[in-house]
Order: sequence, then C-alpha cells, then structure tokens
Amino acid sequence: MYPRETIDVLDTHRFDVSALENYVRGRIAGVEPPFVVRQFRGGQSNPTYFIQSGADQPGFVLRRKPPGQLLPSAHAIEREYEVMTALGASEVPVPKTYLLCEDASVIGTPFFLMEYVEGRPMTDATLPDRSPEDRRAIYRSMIEVLARLHMVDWRAAGLENYGKPGNYVARQVHRWTSQYRASETGRIDAMERLIAWLPAHIPPGDTAAIVHGDYRPGNLLIHPAEPRVAAVVDWELSTIGHPLVDLAHHALIFRTGPEDFGAFGDRARPEGIPGEEAHLDEYCRITGRPSLPDWDFYVAFAMFRFAAIFQGIMGRVVAGTANDPEARKVGARAKPLAERACALLNL
Repeated sequence: MYPRETIDVLDTHRFDVSALENYVRGRIAGVEPPFVVRQFRGGQSNPTYFIQSGADQPGFVLRRKPPGQLLPSAHAIEREYEVMTALGASEVPVPKTYLLCEDASVIGTPFFLMEYVEGRPMTDATLPDRSPEDRRAIYRSMIEVLARLHMVDWRAAGLENYGKPGNYVARQVHRWTSQYRASETGRIDAMERLIAWLPAHIPPGDTAAIVHGDYRPGNLLIHPAEPRVAAVVDWELSTIGHPLVDLAHHALIFRTGPEDFGAFGDRARPEGIPGEEAHLDEYCRITGRPSLPDWDFYVAFAMFRFAAIFQGIMGRVVAGTANDPEARKVGARAKPLAERACALLNL
C-alpha cells in the first residue's frame, strides 16, 4: 500500500532504479532491494520519491536535485540533509536521515534518503475536515514547533558553519533579487518597486537562529491520529538567519488567498483557528519576545521572496524542467503577490 499522495514517476524524473539498488545495498540496515518507486505529487523544487523495499518493510523517502540546468545555490539537498540530521535530537520533529549521496553518477543527480513519516501534508490551511478543537490544537502545534526551532542552540547542534548570521536580511534581499533576475521571463513593475525599496528600509538589529525558510502548511505533516505536527519537511531554504523573516513567511497564511498554499487571507477564518495577532502572540509567549518590530517590512519581504520563488518556477516552466504539472499556474502567482507587498507598503 503506497501513500495516497504518490503517483507514477513522471517521465522527466525517472532514474535507474537498479543503480539505486546497487548503491543502497548494505548501506541501510534492514533495507534491501528490490525497490518499487513512486513519486510524491506536487512540490515545485526537488523531486521526492517513496521507495518500498518489501511488503513487510517500512518504506523510505528519496529526495534528489532535479535534472537540468539549475540556479546557483538552488536545490541544496546537501543542506537539507545536514540540518535534519542536526535536528534529530531536538524537540523539532524531523524525519530520520539515513544517507547522503553527492555522486551524481549514481542516479543522475545528488540525493539523500530519509525515513517515511506517516502523516498528511496540510494542503489547506482552513483544515476543512477537522473539528474546531483539532484546528486549535494543530495551529498551536504549528507555532510551537516554529518557536522551538528558533530556540535551538545552533552552535551546540553542530551548525556553526551552516550560515552567516550577520547582515542576514540585507543578504536575503540581495539573494532573492538575484534569483528573480536569473529567472526573469518578463517585467513585473511591482517587483521593480520592491527591489528599489527593500534595501533602503532594512530594520536595524540582527538576531540569529535556525530558520526553515519555507515554514508553511504544505511543508508540515500532520500526525494521522493526533492533532499535531508529526514532521517538518522541505528544508532546502534553511540557514542561520533572522527568525522574524521565518515567522513573517509563515504568517502569510493570514495574508494571502487560497491560490497561495491553501491560505485563507481572502476567506472566512474557520472556528478554532486563531487570528494572526493571537497566533503571533503565542510565538512571542514561547520565545519570550516582547514584540515584533518592523512587522510590515518582514511581511512585505516574505511576499517579495515568494514572488521570486514563483518566478523561479516560471523560469523552469520555460526551460522545460518544472516538477509539477501545475507549475505554470503557480509561476503566474509572482505578479499578484508582489502587488500585495506593494499595497502593504503603499508603494
């Protein structure tokens, strides 16, 4: 029985399964070929596969870089493996990692293997099939996990070289401007206004924490029997950075519509789900923060960054290397999201 979120492997993401079998044989205790391979549906970046090694054995997950020409620093599966391995002993729920293979000759691109965590991705932030009590508990778990992540001692976890904490926000603005330019397929006036405004209005102060980089409902697996987060996945954008950048990115569920990650900014908030202020107050309570200064800047930057990510997806559509059949539709979200950011800042 395969996870319901899997499909037959897309033609553009097939690889030599026998080569994988030969590589894994003897490297992971209790896992032996032959393998049956399925692909997880969705996902716009690194192709992810469910591997079944026998009816009486638990499946595991393979995550790899996509084929084709890639943007610099994108699809960093090596970093995903490093941070999840480091967080394995923390209170942040992550899949157990098994091995990393950086030899592209094995299946065509570098990849890593991790455990399969039973759970459903939170694809709709309204949680329509849940009771108000479950919604309340899941949202509390969601913000607690993020707060715990930001409170991890990253040096003690062995991640002292995982990122450069100094001037993180300025470097992020530059990075996502560069990523946007590298995948630009047409002029977006709102992005041009943001590119001019953001570098000139970076808030003072610099706080460092492990940041997930894409902490949204779709990257959270909800436990099958309990109203809580069972695992946080997709750590490609993680680094050592400013926690308010991470928090604002997460808070977009209160600011954007259902076309963006199943959010409900344009829909009525279901019973049991807290408002943005209450949700953020819980984060401040757990982390001991007295307030969230310059919040509009961080939210606008979160929208800008996601717009740049969406443009990257559109760039892959044009290049023919997009992972998801819905990629063109997703890529088209860059312009309206940038326009939302400009409206927030009155630009």
